[in-house]
Amino acid sequence: MSEHSEPAVDAATEAFVAHRNLLFTVAYEMLGSAADAEDVLQETWLRWADVDLEQVRDRRAYLVRMTTRQALGRMRTVRRRRESYVGPWLPEPLLTAPDVAEDVELADSVSMAMLLVLETLAPTERAVFVLREVFDLGYDEIAEAVGKNPDAVRQIAHRARAHVAARRPRGTVSPAETRDALKAFQRAVESGDLQGLLDKLAPDVILLGDGGGVVQAALEPIVGADAVARVLTTGRLSTLVAAVEPVQVNGYPALVLRLDGEIDTVIAVRLDDGLITGLYAVRNPDKLSWVERETALRR
Repeated sequence: MSEHSEPAVDAATEAFVAHRNLLFTVAYEMLGSAADAEDVLQETWLRWADVDLEQVRDRRAYLVRMTTRQALGRMRTVRRRRESYVGPWLPEPLLTAPDVAEDVELADSVSMAMLLVLETLAPTERAVFVLREVFDLGYDEIAEAVGKNPDAVRQIAHRARAHVAARRPRGTVSPAETRDALKAFQRAVESGDLQGLLDKLAPDVILLGDGGGVVQAALEPIVGADAVARVLTTGRLSTLVAAVEPVQVNGYPALVLRLDGEIDTVIAVRLDDGLITGLYAVRNPDKLSWVERETALRR
């Protein structure tokens, strides 16, 4: 190794570590999977280590571009995998630090509800939306990252924004509202109080359970307040309420249900106009390890 290469490696490592949480957040928002986001970061690091830093004007922007390209490549593989997924697919829940909830825009962008909306975008649309709306990158920078010209990127951003606006939760939901809804939901399930539960559920509420074919979960979405309330007060979840722990998942209050000390289910909600319109129960054990330790997210 030459005497000049070691400081270069140190500088590369330093820059990567300084921006690592940001890069993870970019990859996670594009993929909805912490495991895939970690793989993307690994690939990004391997390429970054070979870059001549003297040619790099803005290290943060360069790393974001590299991460975006890797994530776009990974999205195609992920899409194929999700097509054969058993039952509904839900994003991998993350135990997040309190500062994520304080950044309202960041919390909204990584919420389970928003990640499910982002799933309905094509890969390039999703990348453009995330880089523009969440990370406030310029169109020129985004164009370099996704391999399009800036005018095309503007059009994609406009289309993606309209698509998301039509599907995202109505109005900003405060953590306090989410916490209150979860408490009422928990009380109703614990006591088997059907009416109390119905009062919190929107008429068209959807319950999605993600067991991934590994553990038991409904293979189709359960739709409608009566059907959802019945499942929650008589089904498996009603037997787990003894060990319920309120946590911050993806920037918002959520519930962790434990069985014999192990995490069995993570429940997140979507609220619209004060009522629960979406209930997301992640049970696939392969997706629960990121709820054991806090993940730092950054913009």
